[in-house]
Amino acid sequence: MLNWLFQIIKILLLLILPFIILIRGAVYFYLAHDLPTWMALIGGIGGTILILVLYFSFFYGRITGKIGNLGSFKRRSYLAAILVAGYCIHGLLFFSSSNAKSADVRAGFNKVHPILRLGASTLVHLDRDLLITDTDRVPEDYRKMGLPTKRHSLHYQQSNGFVHAIDIRTKGHSETRNFFLKTYFQMMGFNTLRHVGTDDHLHVSLKSKDLPGSI
Repeated sequence: MLNWLFQIIKILLLLILPFIILIRGAVYFYLAHDLPTWMALIGGIGGTILILVLYFSFFYGRITGKIGNLGSFKRRSYLAAILVAGYCIHGLLFFSSSNAKSADVRAGFNKVHPILRLGASTLVHLDRDLLITDTDRVPEDYRKMGLPTKRHSLHYQQSNGFVHAIDIRTKGHSETRNFFLKTYFQMMGFNTLRHVGTDDHLHVSLKSKDLPGSI
């Protein structure tokens, strides 16, 4: 029984590792090495392609009993690059309206920082009920909500042209689900802050160079 459990856990870890390298790697390059947005994302993509090539080579070796020549290695690399590029393009450009609170939120999702956007899009594959309630804001939005206007907010567009925060609904969901939701984003390197009350939601953000102390 324990052996079966170990095998299942191992398979799950192998399946999710490419996604971790893609998103967590991009966050790492963006924050730790201060790379521009797209360069950081390319860094995560490069690491993911590498791990997929290793996967393909392992399975190729198990099936054929040999590693293969340079030509077969190139084909694996091309296949990995196509898969990762296709996944990223879909995650960055396409977001279902069923996962956005309103049409305005759906439109605003395209303004969200690409790394955070990709992190949220990836989670949708595991949580089909995920609902983003807010993305970009302007100071007037806080007055409309009856809240003090914030001078600094990661919901505002930053100097790089992107919004660095999203809000995800937690109201109506179990605390177990909300715990894993928060844990997922924290593992990927994002900041999280739970807001409770009538508008229960999880605030998720990516650090901004404009506002280094803001969450």
